[in-house]
Formats: sequence, structure tokens, C-alpha cells
Amino acid sequence: MTDRILPLGDPRLRIVCEQVKDVGDRTFQAENRRLKAALNAFRSEWGFGRGIAAPQIGIPKRFVSINLGEGTHSLINPEIKWRSSETFTLWDDCMCFPDLLVRVRRNLSVSISYLDEQGEPKAWEHLGQAESELLQHELDHLDGVLATDLALDARSLIYRTAFEADPAAFQCQVDYVIQQGRDRSAM
Repeated sequence: MTDRILPLGDPRLRIVCEQVKDVGDRTFQAENRRLKAALNAFRSEWGFGRGIAAPQIGIPKRFVSINLGEGTHSLINPEIKWRSSETFTLWDDCMCFPDLLVRVRRNLSVSISYLDEQGEPKAWEHLGQAESELLQHELDHLDGVLATDLALDARSLIYRTAFEADPAAFQCQVDYVIQQGRDRSAM
């Protein structure tokens, strides 16, 4: 059975997560398998989803799982090391509130450091827009920050059904649109 993704309002989503101390620890390895399974299950059910953070299934530790089309893997103790000064707006979504979209502002590019699943230090430098917005969203979760906290104004929270009924009206309100559709291979 796959872990349930916590819904908006669950207080566990507001916890500032603790560092993973030992990637070889059996408890952590089991938690990592659970997080990857939760991402894969969500993608199967909803047809979208590129990343998930551990607190979204109630694990208060600093790691995220992502799938950018090359399989699901985890970034452990990820940290943003650099942010571009250039920003953009987008309608962001979240597994914790899949029926809502939130208009937010993100940095156009970021650089991160993290440990891979074998505990080896890694870095991604000057990431592209799609990866940057995803990682900013997921790393916010590790600090108890949700996209709803970052809404640009009172009109920046909408139902997904409203967006889907007239996407052009909403797409013109932002600089960037996440390309996800219902085809999982495009994620």
C-alpha cells in the first residue's frame, strides 16, 4: 500500500525538516522507497507529478524524490546554493492540493547541492527554468512552506477546473506555464 499524500491543512506540512544523518540507515532507506513509491503512484493516478518532498507523506526529513522522465531518484539534504536575480511567474500546483493552482514568483535559475542515494555529494549548476521551479517548490516543502503561502495576491488561487475551462485566460497572467498534460512521458 502506498502512503497517502497529506492534504493542505495538515500540520505536518508546516514542520521544518531535519537533515538525513545516514543514507545507509535502514529506516531512511525504507522511507526513501516509500517516497519514491508515492511519487510513482501519484503519477499513475493523476497523470502528472515531477517531484515530491518527504514531509508530503509525513516524513520530517530533508529529502525529495523527482522524476524528470529518466526514472525516479532522490536528492538527500538538498540545498539551494545560488539563485538568479531574474524571476518569472507561473501557476504552480501541488500534490497536497491537486485541485488548486497558485500563481507564484520563482527564480529563473538555481544551483543546488545534495547527496545522492549512495551518499555521494553532487551539485547541479544553473539549472533550466523547469527544473529550477520544481526544485524551489520541493525544497520549500522541507522548510514548511507551501505554494499557497507564496500567492502573489488574492486572485492568485484558483481551482484547476477553472483553469482547464479557459486556459488562455489564465496563461496570459503568467510568464511560464508548466508543460505536463496528462501524458506522463512529457513530464
